[in-house]
Amino acid sequence: MNRFDYVRPATVSEAIAAAALPGSACLAGGTNLLDLMKGGVLAPERIVDLTRLPGLSAVEHLPDGTTRIGALVRNADLAHDRTFAARFPAVAEALLSGASGQLRNAATAGGNILQRTRCACFADPASACNKREPGTGCSAIGGENRSHAVLGWSDRCIATHPSDFCVPLAALGAVVELEGPDGRREVPLADFHRLPGETPEIETERRPGEIVLALRLPADAAGFRDHARYLKLRERTSYAFAVVSVAAMLRIEGGRIADGRIALGGVALKPWRAREAEALLAGAEPGGDAFDRAAEAALAEARPSGDNAHKIELARRLVVRALKLAAAGTPERVPALPGSPFAPVPEGSLHV
Repeated sequence: MNRFDYVRPATVSEAIAAAALPGSACLAGGTNLLDLMKGGVLAPERIVDLTRLPGLSAVEHLPDGTTRIGALVRNADLAHDRTFAARFPAVAEALLSGASGQLRNAATAGGNILQRTRCACFADPASACNKREPGTGCSAIGGENRSHAVLGWSDRCIATHPSDFCVPLAALGAVVELEGPDGRREVPLADFHRLPGETPEIETERRPGEIVLALRLPADAAGFRDHARYLKLRERTSYAFAVVSVAAMLRIEGGRIADGRIALGGVALKPWRAREAEALLAGAEPGGDAFDRAAEAALAEARPSGDNAHKIELARRLVVRALKLAAAGTPERVPALPGSPFAPVPEGSLHV
């Protein structure tokens, strides 16, 4: 690694001032940043250590029904928070399906939403990558691209976003709280990550000097707790990034779907909220025909970006499977293999 300065601010305002300086990178769990520095992908001039900032490590269930997740809350702590997991079971299942136990103990909520793509060309300084070096091209296009995007990609970049955590958050309408030189603001998570377009190097709506303070789930998000699942198809079940993943959540009243939420991971450079599919679910009886139509709508705009047409069919099938499992009811316990479509469903559910 190149030599760099290390700064450990004591307050949020100090952190913002340091992060706003050119060449700065923020450090929380370090599970992504340090790997990229070691591999020569990133060479920041200054590391701004956020881990000692006060007030960013709590999970708060607020009087108005919203839930606020501090940016420094560890993934493992959030997944094992009993109150949080009971209110948002698909989020807990997504967290437990991600990475390994050691990484979940270190990774943070804020760092998770800011993690960089795991595209092999981005992670290889010898490969052309418009995201890493704008204007150099994309070695993944025409190269090894079986795991790349089938939605929202461009001729500049076909990478995918790697987060599991972000997928159910997007479905539930989470909001990102930011603070920077111009003050505090909020951005819906569904809009926080940018599709590549002509500028794949601009990955999020975060402005220079801004830091993530928290993620907030709206009051109505807990209304899906009885019918919520996260499924993740991956090349090995022990731990791996998703080939395709799906968060499916339903609110069922009088035997019909009053509201449905679907988001996909592993298919685009952002968690993909399938709003057209959700609209088709409203008022339908939960079952095969409605779920098949929703799956077709969710992937209607999908097209291969290379040797990955199989991902489209896998995604369709996983949407149907996730919806069926959600309709059957949230399990009382997270499956022994969280997120796996091959895991046996535990007996008993929260569905009444």
